[in-house]
Amino acid sequence: MKRGDIRNVAIIAHVDHGKTTLVDGMLRQSRIFRENQQVAERVMDSDALERERGITIMAKNTAVTYRGTKINIVDTPGHADFGGEVERVMNMVDGVLLLVDAVDGPMPQTKFVLRQALRRGHRAIVVINKIDRAQARPNHALNATFDLFLDLGATEEQAEYETIFTNALTGSAGTDHRHLGPTLEPLFDAILATIPPPDVDETAPLQLLVTTTSYDDYRGRIAVGRLQSGVLRRGQQVARVDHTGRITRAKVTDLFTFQGLAREPAEEVRAGDIVAVAGIAEIAIGDTVTDPDDPRPLPPITVEEPTLRMSFAVNTSPFAGREGQHVTSRKLRERLFAELDRDVALRVAETESPDTFIVSGRGELHLAILIENLRREGYELQVSRPEVIERIEGGERREPYEQLEVEVAQDALGAVVELAGKRRGELVDMKYRDDGSAHCVYRIPTRGLLGFRQAFLTCTRGQGVMNTLFAGYGPYAGDIDSRQFGSLVAWEDGATTTFGLSQAQERGTLFVGAGVDVYAGMVVGEHIRDRDLDVNVVRRKHLTNMRSSTSDIAVRLDGIRELSLDDAIEFLAGDELLEVTPKAFRIRKRLLSKQDRDRAIGQRKRTGVAG
Repeated sequence: MKRGDIRNVAIIAHVDHGKTTLVDGMLRQSRIFRENQQVAERVMDSDALERERGITIMAKNTAVTYRGTKINIVDTPGHADFGGEVERVMNMVDGVLLLVDAVDGPMPQTKFVLRQALRRGHRAIVVINKIDRAQARPNHALNATFDLFLDLGATEEQAEYETIFTNALTGSAGTDHRHLGPTLEPLFDAILATIPPPDVDETAPLQLLVTTTSYDDYRGRIAVGRLQSGVLRRGQQVARVDHTGRITRAKVTDLFTFQGLAREPAEEVRAGDIVAVAGIAEIAIGDTVTDPDDPRPLPPITVEEPTLRMSFAVNTSPFAGREGQHVTSRKLRERLFAELDRDVALRVAETESPDTFIVSGRGELHLAILIENLRREGYELQVSRPEVIERIEGGERREPYEQLEVEVAQDALGAVVELAGKRRGELVDMKYRDDGSAHCVYRIPTRGLLGFRQAFLTCTRGQGVMNTLFAGYGPYAGDIDSRQFGSLVAWEDGATTTFGLSQAQERGTLFVGAGVDVYAGMVVGEHIRDRDLDVNVVRRKHLTNMRSSTSDIAVRLDGIRELSLDDAIEFLAGDELLEVTPKAFRIRKRLLSKQDRDRAIGQRKRTGVAG
């Protein structure tokens, strides 16, 4: 039977096309908040990291009621590195709102998220957002979106989608981009008319596939998913079926549905609704909650495999244990494996060393967010340079490739083309836009994108825009030199001095200022040449009884380049590690002693192994 009082819909789009802002508008116009209530912008981005970076990292549930119909909404991330969040929520919904920027049109991640929706047979409503922008091209965006539907093999029914034009910031919408109404009512009406109600069987045995898990200090682990069939009551005996097929009996202690930003307690829920269940110990994403007398597990959630990996290890630097609360391998292991319960796209593997773990993810940002969360939770660790995960297929060495789209001013185009060419990028398409910028599409090895962002921003003077999307595996492209310059390495332990730094800054760009504790083997800057250079940044100026007219003029330092976590990960060379603590992150050499490094270089030269 069709349950007409509910609609389940996900909002999907490329990063920064306005998904979370649109959800804000839908919540406000549904009278979720009081008239005088102070509400933060992008209220669904509740995590501190999401607010700081201005992106959605985790998919989240909310619900509004419109004309007696409950609309469950799932807000999803737009960044390619968090595509696993999009893949796992698709089984909870019956349709999607596909947001497209009125200026940019469909972007790389638009293609990925739409493909996931079409594969599951979902109907889509195309929402052309940011219609108020000065260079808005709504007709171009609409035509390009239709072409994308055809390219992805949409059925005839899926290609006949409803189109709504919106300005999410002001909460206005309409079916004609020249005449927007004052509210989002046209969008709500389109959801009721286009998104099919869930097709359920309340008499069948209970089935609920767990899509998200969270933890509550009082209720324990809480599982969120869509009730596919049957009826679920508080206090009911259920069975949990994990991915191995093992069945465990449990009792539902608490039951919730979603309304606005809150979870509302419920005594009973029927098939078709998105619910949260507490009381089932050790439940994980992909498990099925079912009838203990007639257990029927649902197919587990599958997502695309990771393409990038890094080693996470216990901090072994001379400063180890100074700034962190959790510094042991046992604590690090527990935390990394606990992350697997929340992030289905992540992989963690143990190594021969009990202090080192291999963590695999979708991209540099995916892993950087995990590192930042560990740092804020008080962990101390050291991580290696990211490396791609290769495959051997038919005896051939294959590596992951990305679709790289860049938008640059024409005067910077030559430098960007040269940069992409050096990294084995193959130009697929190039177009000139009305504003004079150039839009280029490359197919490039994922290896070529390691450290690419900083060089790209330098080439375009910070004005270029780049986006990437995983494009499958291809033949090994050959050697790629991703580091153009070497490192400035501290010669000895101590606190940096202005005098020592002034001598070193002539050899490159500094990463640390005066009065900072350093140790021998720590990277303190970037060299102007392609090799490493040891510098003494703790040297002090010896006092003499000789004076000159200029002796009292203070030594001036040029600008210190303060690396963000993302910058530091990009900068890492193969023989370097990033030391991460709650208070700082420091780049260091794997071998801290200069003699050990020189010996290793000589050994590599003798054996012919690349450095």
